[in-house]
Amino acid sequence: MAISSVATNIITGFLGVGKTTAILHLLRSKPEHERWAILVNEFGDIGIDGGIFQGNHSQQDGVFIREVPGGCMCCTAGLPMQVALNLLLAKAKPHRLLIEPTGLGHPKEVLAVLSSEHYQKVLHLQNTITLVDARNITKEAYTQHDIFNQQLDIADVIVANKFDQYGEDDMNNLKEYLKNKDDVIDRPVYSSTFGELSLSWLEESSQHKPSVTSADEAHHHDHQHTHHSTKEQPDFPECGYLTTKNQGEGFITVGWRFSPEWEFDRAKLFHLLSGLKSERTKGIFITEQGVFGYNQANQSLSEFELDETPDSRIEIITQSMDKDFENKLIECGIYHA
Repeated sequence: MAISSVATNIITGFLGVGKTTAILHLLRSKPEHERWAILVNEFGDIGIDGGIFQGNHSQQDGVFIREVPGGCMCCTAGLPMQVALNLLLAKAKPHRLLIEPTGLGHPKEVLAVLSSEHYQKVLHLQNTITLVDARNITKEAYTQHDIFNQQLDIADVIVANKFDQYGEDDMNNLKEYLKNKDDVIDRPVYSSTFGELSLSWLEESSQHKPSVTSADEAHHHDHQHTHHSTKEQPDFPECGYLTTKNQGEGFITVGWRFSPEWEFDRAKLFHLLSGLKSERTKGIFITEQGVFGYNQANQSLSEFELDETPDSRIEIITQSMDKDFENKLIECGIYHA
């Protein structure tokens, strides 16, 4: 059976705005009879979000997940993205496809790939949802960042997430900022707490189908990658873990992936991550008390239990990395080699 007109949404937003939490909420609202596919892209090479989704949902639940790590999805040529997307569609034959680009990716170019002739009959592009934390709208680090503005430009629906933490001026500041942007004024702006998106916000055809005139344009982005194995069961060195590094768009990312023989002390781990300063930190760890996921943004750390994980892993996006962090992380675990 040919795959056609799959309802497709991009869920985008800057670092730490709550995209993964929002998708998890949508998955909990998924009609029971439907199959949904999730294509998730991460700036770093380790891949955390896919593990978080898989730790909460399975194919038996009608949820199919595939990752594109390493920032590859931001390229217009986008071959890794297209290969992953084609395989995901063929396997899932989904009723709906959700795409989560990295918070440092180039969403206009993701839209360009999805709008290409190859996908015009396969995908039905519906509303692009852009999440934003209105508390950051007065910070030049956000408003002067091209990616942040791209995410607003391509939005069909804008969601002010983490609304419960706003001050009295934050929503007004966001609306005032949007008034000064071309082609954003008439788009609906909703508020949300804990990424609680409504399924109704996904509906309707997207009004934004930009194209990039030159494939070469995709390769002018400020990304540098150190490529390491990201297969399901990598070949771990004698120490039992891999380290990856990446940088671009003014940020660096460092990741670690540990073999299943590593077991971490939950209390020590939480204490270490609670004191970490970063733009965004995500991790999944096998501890003596079970499998736990960690998400840190705006210096606030959340911990949640997961059903399973093939190994432990963590990825940090920051502007300045603590040189001693790796040693501190190692001290939280025991390697049962």
